[in-house]
Amino acid sequence: MAVASKSLQWLGELTMNKHWPITHLDVAGSAVFAAIVLAQAAGAQVPQQTLPNAPAAQVFAVLAQAQAMPASPPMASQQTPAVPGAATPSGLQLTIAQAEQMALKNNPNISVARLLALAQAQVTSEVRSAELPTARGDLTAVGAHENSRITAGYLSNPSIYDRAAGGLTVSQLITDFGRTHNLVLSAQSNAKAQLESARATELDITLTVDEAFYQALTAQAVLKVAQQTVSQRQATDDQVGALTKAKIRSDLDRSFADVQLSQAKLLLLDATNSAQASMAALNNVLGSEQDQQYALVDETGGNPPPVPDNSEAMVQAAFAARPDLAALNDKFIAARHYSTAERDLWMPTISAMGAAGGTPVRADQIESSWYGTAGANISIPIFNGFLFNAEEREAKLRAQAAQEDVRNLRDTIARDVRTALLNAQTAYQRIGVTQQLLDQANFALDLASARYKIGLSGIVEISEAQLNQTQAEIADTNARYSYQTALAVVRYEIGQ
Repeated sequence: MAVASKSLQWLGELTMNKHWPITHLDVAGSAVFAAIVLAQAAGAQVPQQTLPNAPAAQVFAVLAQAQAMPASPPMASQQTPAVPGAATPSGLQLTIAQAEQMALKNNPNISVARLLALAQAQVTSEVRSAELPTARGDLTAVGAHENSRITAGYLSNPSIYDRAAGGLTVSQLITDFGRTHNLVLSAQSNAKAQLESARATELDITLTVDEAFYQALTAQAVLKVAQQTVSQRQATDDQVGALTKAKIRSDLDRSFADVQLSQAKLLLLDATNSAQASMAALNNVLGSEQDQQYALVDETGGNPPPVPDNSEAMVQAAFAARPDLAALNDKFIAARHYSTAERDLWMPTISAMGAAGGTPVRADQIESSWYGTAGANISIPIFNGFLFNAEEREAKLRAQAAQEDVRNLRDTIARDVRTALLNAQTAYQRIGVTQQLLDQANFALDLASARYKIGLSGIVEISEAQLNQTQAEIADTNARYSYQTALAVVRYEIGQ
């Protein structure tokens, strides 16, 4: 570290000496370059300072007028220019927990799932009503033609009399040997399945929010990188332009600098579009029609914890916690109860009925002013064109299909949990690799800048170093947020 620092200081003093031969400066620059590399290899950090300019007095004067080329400080610390046409985030900050709560409150898919669960719960009451008594009141007034009879139609009592009466009829199912009970159990299981489906919808929305949130964070971070890249390459272009006008650098250097600046501006346009599109996607999953621009709060931290690697335990946890699996299992139970109910169609149905009322206005043939009756009925199915047989077989086959759906989903969950864990582990490893890549790219840009300033390299070397640093910065950003997204997928796959 001391050797490199002293070498840089020595070279700076040499550059101020107008009578020092250029060939000697080339040798000195090579020595400084080697000293920096040795210091880096020994674990020392290269001082982030502006290196001396080219040795000639003319170059020194030109560089004093031009904007100094940055020595590639960390890109996050640079001042970024405003992006033309880019939507600036408002002062409203948004954390990922707040985003999840907003989506669960406002997303219409959540409301639909909950309303369907409430509607399905009413089906249970509808089916259970067959087990409860029914009562019906009647008010009847009849005017009849004297001495007439009903002589056409179904078999009935053909006598009709003038009357005005009111009465009450009550009926009660005594037993149908389990059919209605199994229908009630089937409806209850379907209602539970709908509740689990609603919970699965909440998990789906939560995962979608997490993915959209981290995608928006990635897009905003890439936008900052693009802004900083434009600023950095604009400074390079200005300096190379000044050197070109002074006939110190060729027009080829200026052309390369212009190309790099244009590429940076294209990157900025794409990053701006991606940031706006990702914010629109986030607003959509939050259930908002407004184009709200949030200042997203990054709570990921510098050193994220590694993902657990016990895949088999997590698969079993997913079997116990996944609401979509519970919903399919409840649907299978409902189909099995319904199959039993269809089998019970062959059983007799026993019911009772009673009626009572009064007839204040009546014909002379009706002697009593009131009536009352009670009775029981047994309905025994004998033959209905094999309808019951077909319905029973259909219900059994549908129950078997529902059971296979459960087994199929269990296989899918086991695969998805293992795949999600592998993806998360790979994403975690990419964080370390991309961080090393970024450190190496920053160091390479420092060296390229130093070599270019002392005349040991051309514009191609520094242009390539700038491009590599930009790509490394974007890769590091993508790696950090991709890991957070992978963790969100793992949580979803195990039902959390």
